[in-house]
Amino acid sequence: MDELLKNHMFTAHAIAGAGSVTFSTLLTYPLDSLKTLVQVGSGSGKQQLGAAQILDRVRILSGTSGLYNGFGWSTLARISGLGARFGVYEILTAFYKGHHIHASCLFEDGREDNYVHVSEAFTAGMVAGAVESVISSPFEMVKVRKQVTSASLIPSSSFVAEKRAVVPSISRLLRGYTPDQKALNHSVELLSTLTSKHPNMIGALLEYPWMMTGSGRPPPVFHVRRPSDIISLEGWGALWRGLRSGVVRDSIFGGVFFSIWQFLHQAMLDWKAVGMDPAPRSDDEIGPLSPLAVSLAAGFSGSVAAAASHSFDTAKSRSQCIVLPKYISMERRLLKWKRPGRRFERYTGIHPSDRSLLSRGIWLRTGRSGAASFLLVGGYFLAVHQLLR
Repeated sequence: MDELLKNHMFTAHAIAGAGSVTFSTLLTYPLDSLKTLVQVGSGSGKQQLGAAQILDRVRILSGTSGLYNGFGWSTLARISGLGARFGVYEILTAFYKGHHIHASCLFEDGREDNYVHVSEAFTAGMVAGAVESVISSPFEMVKVRKQVTSASLIPSSSFVAEKRAVVPSISRLLRGYTPDQKALNHSVELLSTLTSKHPNMIGALLEYPWMMTGSGRPPPVFHVRRPSDIISLEGWGALWRGLRSGVVRDSIFGGVFFSIWQFLHQAMLDWKAVGMDPAPRSDDEIGPLSPLAVSLAAGFSGSVAAAASHSFDTAKSRSQCIVLPKYISMERRLLKWKRPGRRFERYTGIHPSDRSLLSRGIWLRTGRSGAASFLLVGGYFLAVHQLLR
């Protein structure tokens, strides 16, 4: 490890990669916030807001800076996720290249088969995407909830401070949370018809975790947005909620992205090799391509990959906004609760009620992914050129 850190080239590429990821995330993050809010703000029983309406809501409730809620977590997710994606992809493609060279395969034009085929790029991209999803899911969980908070109207608690001492069960699950007094009073009124009443009905109800909000419902998302809150109320496993849809999403994205990028890259190399005398025997003899051309190819590949995987991105975002306390998860395990929906939906993490909403925000994600991929690759080339010159 010390040798790697002392290697100037390794350090330069690491700095260039992290810097380009941060730069591309900074410029495209508002689109990501709008995309997430369009996805999670939709429902079959509610009015579906457009991007312009959501933008106005965020600006009213949180200001323009609300579009950058969760930016730090998104940057961590992308640095770790993209590092894993490109790292695994390079390892797998290096194996493919070594296998081709060892087999000594030749094209009809005499060029050595030492590059990655499109099918191989697709396979390597799918594996790399799955690894990326596992690594970046915890960061995405916090990011999505902070984005939702920026468009949420957070009511002020009306529960008096002295009441907090009598609800230790709530403080253990979600520190600092206070129930809704109106909902709690309504629940007490429903129980007022009982012949035998508890002398302290409110205190007795709050001893049960199911009544921590006063209504029997889980707390809203904007109250469970910090990592410590998520772990305390929902458990460590909640950080990977939506992993099924996330793995499918990132596998499809990685496979489509790298296969299209490899196809365009090879097409540009073949075009550049036309008329060269003598004919190049390998891609290395053709020379490097223009950074602008490679960046444009990456941007196009990112847009197509985002469109192909968007349905699963919507499913993942919506599942991450569901607050599922530990006591409800325990009940589901005891009752052997089964996931609703068809077999494909159960395996991929899509909820049946989201079937008509899976395409929401697709243009925002397509544009954001294309722009981010272009800026990422272009920024990386520029940073490496400046650091190694």
